Amino acid sequence: MTTTAVREEGPAAVTPAPTVGSHVRNYWSRVRGGDLGSLPAVLGLIVLCAVFTTVRPVFFSERNFANLFTQGAAVTVIAMGLVFVLLLGEIDLSAGFASGVCAAILANVATVLGLPWYVAALAAIGTGVLIGFVLGFLVAKVGIPSFVVTLAGFLAFQGVVLLLMKEGTNISIEDDVLVAIENGKIPPAIGWLICALAVAGYAAVQLLRYRNRVRRGLVADPIAVVVARIAVLALVLGIAVYVLNRERSINALITSDKGMPIVVPVIAVLLVFWTFVLQRTTYGRHLYAVGGNREAARRAGIPVDRIRISAFVICSGMAAVGGIVAASQARSVDPNTGGSNVLLYAVGAAVIGGTSLFGGKGRVIDAVLGGAVVAVIINGMGLLNYSSGVKYIVTGVVLLLAAGVDALSRRRAAATGAR
Repeated sequence: MTTTAVREEGPAAVTPAPTVGSHVRNYWSRVRGGDLGSLPAVLGLIVLCAVFTTVRPVFFSERNFANLFTQGAAVTVIAMGLVFVLLLGEIDLSAGFASGVCAAILANVATVLGLPWYVAALAAIGTGVLIGFVLGFLVAKVGIPSFVVTLAGFLAFQGVVLLLMKEGTNISIEDDVLVAIENGKIPPAIGWLICALAVAGYAAVQLLRYRNRVRRGLVADPIAVVVARIAVLALVLGIAVYVLNRERSINALITSDKGMPIVVPVIAVLLVFWTFVLQRTTYGRHLYAVGGNREAARRAGIPVDRIRISAFVICSGMAAVGGIVAASQARSVDPNTGGSNVLLYAVGAAVIGGTSLFGGKGRVIDAVLGGAVVAVIINGMGLLNYSSGVKYIVTGVVLLLAAGVDALSRRRAAATGAR
């Protein structure tokens, strides 16, 4: 009789939790494999701020620091919407003048017709949504390339703005609420409260995610890394709020100018909302899937056409919000609102921040980081008294570098099998 020895198995092997060192090594491996994310934008922003502050210390003064937020707000908001279209590998060349059309609607409803600010704002955003639906329908259902459709919109919307503005009329924005979006300030105490709530909310999300992954036996980032992220956010926001809460008025006895611009929490709310939509909803996963491989998404049962239309709706809707912000900053609307370099800067902001022109890769935070880079370049070079021509050249070179980094990173990722 043959006796078979039975070996009792011990507890199931548990995957060891990653250490800080292994986390850093994994991150570096992803970077070497072409997954750069927003790293180039962050490094570029740090370098630019350091250079401009060294050459012109006034760059980091309280007054100029606040100017950076207000000057780049409209472009940043429009760039947020463009991220959704770029994720599909499409383009919207009409976003700039679409914001101008919506701003013109806002001015006519609020000032000419004298209706309340919320009616004017809803009319402007509704116009943007309608524009986005028409553009998306022509792209998704009719099959016209987005470049052609939005180029036609770029040309047509210039004419619409001229018609709405009576071929050159300047309409002032007189409503206090609309003007306050870009020109109003939040009391310092409220600014600190918003900062504390933002840090607490971010900490809660990070710690809850860590606990859920550990509870389910999934690989989670080391707790030290999670705490470090929270600490860095708290430090950055704390410094920003401290600087913004300092007095910026030349004569504080006559009028005070301190506090966070109202547009800052507006952009923060938009950032949180759209980040949640992209990263925590089925719609967001479908959007990435369509941008990564449209045919595979179709075969998986994803309503590709509806996703494509919705991306244009969001893009033009955010362009409308950008138009409202621009009208608030200028306290008026004219035929040039949304024109000139608005579109170029908005597309540049999204791409510089890390959103891929090839589709399938990008986040809303990319628009904010890219918008900050563009604002720093324009503001810093203005302080150095460079001409507009030099500003355009430098911004164009930075955009070309960002696109080049995107192309090279995708090639690297394909070579290493990361994508």
